[in-house]
Amino acid sequence: MSDPKNPNIQSRNTPQWALYQRELLWKDNTGEVPPFSTEPGDLEDLAKRSLTIGGWHYASSNAGQSYTHLANRQAFYRHRIIPRMLVDTNTRDTKTTIFGHKVGAPIGFAPIGINKIYNPLGELPVAKVAKELNLPYCLSTAGSNPIEDVGAANGAGPRFFQLYMPHDDELTISLLTRAHKSGFSVCILTLDTWQLAWRHHDEAESNYAFYHGIGADLGLSDPVFQKRMKEKGIDPKKQPNEAGAMWIDNVWHGRAWNWEKMPWLMAQWRKISGSKPFCLKGIQNVADARKAVELGVDGIVVSNHAGRQVDGAIASLDALEKIVDAVGDKTYIMFDSGVRGAADVFKALALGAKFVFVGRLWVWGLSIKGELGVRHVMKSLLADFDILMNVAGFQSVDQITRDSIESLPSSASMIAEKSRL
Repeated sequence: MSDPKNPNIQSRNTPQWALYQRELLWKDNTGEVPPFSTEPGDLEDLAKRSLTIGGWHYASSNAGQSYTHLANRQAFYRHRIIPRMLVDTNTRDTKTTIFGHKVGAPIGFAPIGINKIYNPLGELPVAKVAKELNLPYCLSTAGSNPIEDVGAANGAGPRFFQLYMPHDDELTISLLTRAHKSGFSVCILTLDTWQLAWRHHDEAESNYAFYHGIGADLGLSDPVFQKRMKEKGIDPKKQPNEAGAMWIDNVWHGRAWNWEKMPWLMAQWRKISGSKPFCLKGIQNVADARKAVELGVDGIVVSNHAGRQVDGAIASLDALEKIVDAVGDKTYIMFDSGVRGAADVFKALALGAKFVFVGRLWVWGLSIKGELGVRHVMKSLLADFDILMNVAGFQSVDQITRDSIESLPSSASMIAEKSRL
């Protein structure tokens, strides 16, 4: 196993995450056991047993028949890592930089809302663990704790604010101002969720926490939104359901934005933050990627919302490949959707992403054992990635390129070719 006296420990700028494997394998000698299996299927099973029916359905549901979710996983399968041998990986390091932040690995916490349906403390333990591991944490506008509390829990950690933009400019400015004052250094606007997609299990169970007085604290703590509730005659203490509904109906409002609004939003964030980075999340089309570059964004997140928004859509990894070819040298490209392990992170990096966000993995950990669960899942992922670099012969993240993988033909293209015969 990993040598606790390996000189790599002293030479690198990040922890030797691989030592977590040794820690887990030694536990039995001290009368302990590892917290739980982090195999993705096991994580889902454990989370399902830990959560309420509503919590499970919200975490696991995808759009429609889950075809996009399936496409995400299939896309990873067709790319294969090509290991290198006799490389001095004793000098390896998982470090990277994102928007000026030196972080422990090219892995971050994707923005996920309503964490209180997974754990009573909501986003707070997640933000705390992110800081401990020196990984970027993204807070969703649909978060279930006040922005200020999450910032305090994250301490000195790098943190980004993911915006769902209301059709209320004063409220938007208030949210951005609170985020900046709370130390969030990047604004990431999500583009694919003006409205939630049709998710069969959620509809069947009336499963919408906000309509039942749960998870709206980020909004209810906003001074502009408090003013809006007062104007409508809604008392959030006496009418929690109505207050929660009013908040989320301002966030997932079903009223699409367009490119014409983007310069205004960018200008507001840059004015408020002192020109800190502004990014767009949900880009899947090359034309949209080019438009984003023309607009002057600092980065884009190639994402299909993990298959939760458009059923039957292109796999996020396939979109990444095309977008990197088109604009990879013109903006900072990030990736999420469907990541289940270190090999998936590696493949996204090899296809040109500079950074990878994970979501459901840490949600399962939060659901199973709260802060301990999040820490275990993410330390396991980091150890997996560190070990993968070691045994596959890669000394740094920069060495992971397209030459590091072999890509099989897309099964979708093969079907299309066959249909022409």
